[in-house]
Amino acid sequence: MTRSRTTRRGFIYGTGAGLFLPAILRAQDQPPEIEVSPEVTRRNTSSFTAQDWRDHFDTIGEAAILCDTVSRALHYWSKDGDYRLYPTSVPRTDELTKRGYTEIVRKKVGPSWTPTASQKERFPDWEPIGPGPDNPLGTHAMYLGWPAYIIHGTHDTRKIGRKSSDGCIGLYNEKIEELFAISPIGTQVRII
Repeated sequence: MTRSRTTRRGFIYGTGAGLFLPAILRAQDQPPEIEVSPEVTRRNTSSFTAQDWRDHFDTIGEAAILCDTVSRALHYWSKDGDYRLYPTSVPRTDELTKRGYTEIVRKKVGPSWTPTASQKERFPDWEPIGPGPDNPLGTHAMYLGWPAYIIHGTHDTRKIGRKSSDGCIGLYNEKIEELFAISPIGTQVRII
């Protein structure tokens, strides 16, 4: 007769797996956000769909940025052939999302944040915030040709990969610092 011996580690692993199993099963029942043909597209290790700049811009110019609000990814191309892909936060609703073509018109290290008029209507107690850890714009900001639309960092890393902004595109602070350094003023931007 063999006796089964349950260890504390086995019990903990088994209990943990049991707790997550319902969530995993529910996730499998969810429809995919985007249907992509695997024969036509390449995927990187984080499963964002790789893009080609020629599908979105007439010329590359100095650089080009595509912000895809569906896949929550920012694609960057330089005239030298450098391609980079970053996870982002995106606007919470379609009403807050501005789509189309614009460009980077200004860049700022250590930006200050001021609530927009619509934010002040919804949250009258909100006040401007200077640079620092409480600033929702993070460490770097690249201002677009549309008023109040910015590609910026965030100190709240939980927002990346989610619909969490009032219209801006957010990146991890270390990623916006990298993008900031390689994106000159005049970089063309498309938000889809």
